[in-house]
Amino acid sequence: MTHDLVAALRPLLTAEAGAEAHATGTEPADLEQAVWLRLLERLEAAGPPPDPQVWLRRAVRAEARRSRRRARVERPYETEPADGAADGPEQAALTAARHRALREAVRRLPGRCPRLLEALLSPKDLTYREIAGELGISQGSLGPERSRCLGCLRRLLSAEVAGR
Repeated sequence: MTHDLVAALRPLLTAEAGAEAHATGTEPADLEQAVWLRLLERLEAAGPPPDPQVWLRRAVRAEARRSRRRARVERPYETEPADGAADGPEQAALTAARHRALREAVRRLPGRCPRLLEALLSPKDLTYREIAGELGISQGSLGPERSRCLGCLRRLLSAEVAGR
């Protein structure tokens, strides 16, 4: 009985939800799911409706109204809320893996690039003057050298990503 009712109402519900969803700002599938839930609740509480097509149309419109009211009341956050999941072990493992991959790619760079980028990535937060002194180059050539090294790193990483 229930299976026959669902099979008979499916095309009508798809059409009705598709027609109402645009005005509510929801997805038609979400509206359909809400109406199926109402039908199951109805079947459990009072049995099948006497006129299923009429009941279905009314249920779709009622869910659409409910969705519009909810959309008027709900407001998006001004900024993204803090995500507590970002501190989890999966996030820490992914971050560590990205850092390892970056450092491995930096080590494969040509010339002075590995030493320069390691100095730039250093947790010591070295100044350009300190980096230039450490590498034995002039402070004025540090910017162009950094740009060339970052270009090499970008090409190296994009080739690896494309190769996967």
